[in-house]
Formats: sequence, structure tokens, C-alpha cells
Amino acid sequence: MSAMKVLRVFNNNVVLSLDELGREVVITGRGVGFQARSGSTIDPALIVRRFVPADNPDSVAQVLADIPPERLAQIETLFAAAMVELGSPMPPLAVVAVADHVHQAIERVARGEVMEYPMRAEVAHLHPVELEVAETLLAKLNRELDVPLPQGEAIALAMHLFHAVTGSPSMEQTFVQSKLIRQIFDTVQQAYGDEFDPDSIDAARFATHLRYFFARAQAGKQLSGGVPEVAMAVREGSSRAHQLALRISALLELRLQHRVTDDEVTYLTMHVARMEQGMRTRV
Repeated sequence: MSAMKVLRVFNNNVVLSLDELGREVVITGRGVGFQARSGSTIDPALIVRRFVPADNPDSVAQVLADIPPERLAQIETLFAAAMVELGSPMPPLAVVAVADHVHQAIERVARGEVMEYPMRAEVAHLHPVELEVAETLLAKLNRELDVPLPQGEAIALAMHLFHAVTGSPSMEQTFVQSKLIRQIFDTVQQAYGDEFDPDSIDAARFATHLRYFFARAQAGKQLSGGVPEVAMAVREGSSRAHQLALRISALLELRLQHRVTDDEVTYLTMHVARMEQGMRTRV
């Protein structure tokens, strides 16, 4: 077996190398990059982890280089335990994603910044097991931190667990979508004020509908060609909900650069009308 060669040194603990199969591999280990240079041989005894990215190995290496080794080990241990609890093996690159997220969260808290994670109701409704495991993971992590992370981080951790279990590569896309959903919910809040409860089941269903819409829009398969009569009746009889749905569709078109079909607007109207009805019920 040929020795692994250094391609690029990121710091004393992270290097990009070429493995025995000719793949670009990110290597971590204390001192693995110390006095190393391109073309030098890597001492196998110094290797702690190997990551084989399908693409962007430089980006993966840079992310890992920015995380202190002890923090990476801490997060990896806790995340691995959570994955065991979910009965799933842990994809190595999932460690990179969650370690980067937690590291950034710790740094934000240290600077006094707080990041809000909307859609707790959606996550609790769609991924209750992952959320419960994530809350335990967060509690364990906070016991080891000088300044604890806010409880909202459990939502982000639950989504990391979900994507790790399902093997989905779209974690970044999930957060982009969550930000857009937050903007849409802000629009609803402006229209209905304190009557709107973003943590209600109706709101969670609306958020789920939006995520399915994102998938349809990306695939070029928006709803078109007719909707049920009941949907049209709701659209025609709920002027306020329909006007708000039109505002939401305009926001979607602006952010996604996709035209929203009339049928999609009708279904948006239905969901807004359902939330409106729920608000009346709670009063």
C-alpha cells in the first residue's frame, strides 16, 4: 500500500491529501500538518479521522481547520451517541456539517448574538423523535460549555440528525428554506397581528405545504391544470386570505426566481384561510 501524500496543509491539524485510490481526502489529527509540505508523506500514526468529500474537499478542509480539535472531538462524541440512539450509522461528513454548525453557534453566543430558529411546531410535528434526541444532545453539550447555547439550537440539531439518518445532502438548502418560511410567517404576522400563532398545528401544516412547494418549484412541477371545486370556493369566499396569498406568492417569486402558478396560489389561499379559521376558533 502506497503512503499518503500531502496536497495542501491547512494548519497543524488538518491537511488535504491523496489516498491510496487517488482520491482527495481530508485528514485530521493533532500535529498531522506540523512542518508538512506538499508532496511529503503523512505519518499514519498521526491520523485521527479521514473524510472523503464527493466534492469541494478544500471547503471541507477549511471548515475543519477553523474548529479547535478538542471541540471537534467533543461534538463528534455527542453526535455519534445521538445517532446510536436513533439506531443509525453516522455518515462521516455529517460530523463536519454539525461540528461547523455548533462551532459557529458557540462563537455567536460568545459574541452576544442569538440566532432564531423558526418552525419548532413543524419540526416537532414532522420529526418528533429527532427533536427529542436533539434536546438531549443539546443538554449534554451545554453541560460542557461555559456559556450554554439557547434551546432553539435543538431545532437545528434535529434537522442535522434527520439529514444524517436519511442521507440527504440538502442541509444548507433546508436553512435557506427555513429563512424564507420565516419571512412568509412575518408577512402573515403583519396581516393578523397577535392572532397568528406560528407554533400552531395549522402553521406547521402551512410550513410543510411550503416545503413541498419548494420541491415542486425546483423540479419544475408546480401544481397546474385545475384544482378541486372546494379549493376554488375557498379562494372566492376568502378575500382577505386570497390577497395575503397573492402577497406570499409575490415574495416566493422574488426569492426563488420562479413564477407561481394560479393553482399554487389557490392552495396557498386554502392554507391561509385554514389558519385564519383557527385564529377565530382560539379567540
